[in-house]
Amino acid sequence: MAIIELRELAKSFRVYQKQEGLLASLRGLFRRRYRYVQAVRGIDLEVEQGEFVAFLGPNGAGKTTTLKLLSGVIHPTSGSARVLGYVPWKRENAYRRRFALVMGQKNQLWWDLPAQESFRLHQQIYRLAPDVFRRTRDELAEMLGVGSLMSQPVRELSLGERMKMELIAALLHSPEVLFLDEPTIGLDVVAQHRIQQFLKHYQVERQVTILLTSHYMKDVAALCRRVVIIARGGVQYDGSLDGIRDAFSGSKIVTLQLSETERLDGWQAFGEVVEVQPPRVKLRIVRGEVPRVLASILATREVEDVAVEDPPLEEALAEIFTRVGQPIPTDEANSVEVAELAKGIA
Repeated sequence: MAIIELRELAKSFRVYQKQEGLLASLRGLFRRRYRYVQAVRGIDLEVEQGEFVAFLGPNGAGKTTTLKLLSGVIHPTSGSARVLGYVPWKRENAYRRRFALVMGQKNQLWWDLPAQESFRLHQQIYRLAPDVFRRTRDELAEMLGVGSLMSQPVRELSLGERMKMELIAALLHSPEVLFLDEPTIGLDVVAQHRIQQFLKHYQVERQVTILLTSHYMKDVAALCRRVVIIARGGVQYDGSLDGIRDAFSGSKIVTLQLSETERLDGWQAFGEVVEVQPPRVKLRIVRGEVPRVLASILATREVEDVAVEDPPLEEALAEIFTRVGQPIPTDEANSVEVAELAKGIA
């Protein structure tokens, strides 16, 4: 049974088109121009219990809008969605107690108060028994290594420490579904790694269903087996990480360790020269040509070692976005400008 189920889910927004200049601004007080932007267009998706799914796409593709729809923050224009059997935008209390949303660019903790005070507020909101609340809070704080920081005002914490506190707040009521919108944005490498390890351990231990958006491919590679890519408001790929490279990357990266006497020129005859760092040369070679080109290199050059790798995941994703004409946040053919007399300022 699917925990998350989307059918032709769509969301469009009416956007005010402000004209440049004083006269145009005054005219806009009485006659406004709008256009309709389709942020999400007919998404079909199913996520099973216990899956950790990466939800990827370029800026403006509709990722955050989709998470807001699934959280009940906004209503769709058309289509349907069910999470844990609930329709999210009905905002039933029974549903609110079973999911959590963490947004890397939004705070849910009180800025001037210690995090532990916000945690107590969450205890009252979700009606958690005192012993359950304390046990869960202390367990999460220990796992994230922030037990000594809970009495410190949130504004005095580092970005990484604040994100750890945000995760604790989101998980206090032990949600069955977790929506993560760029949870490691702006964090240093150490903080990113700590949060990745925590999420991996927590998801395996609790079998929580997680939908993750991130622009850091290390997050995706470390946490997710399944990847869903959306662009132009619709699903463009749904499969494994390896499948992305196989389907959209037409090349391999070949690193050659040369002997001390081997010359460094003339390598462009074998492929695209990516990097030359004596005594190492890195080439990009068409995937299907790798065996033939390597045989030619080994027959004519003095090579001590060879490594063949897939290109970085970012390159394969860029290829997907290029094929569908990204970055373009909306389908301009479906953007409609309308003019209407304003009886009141919208």
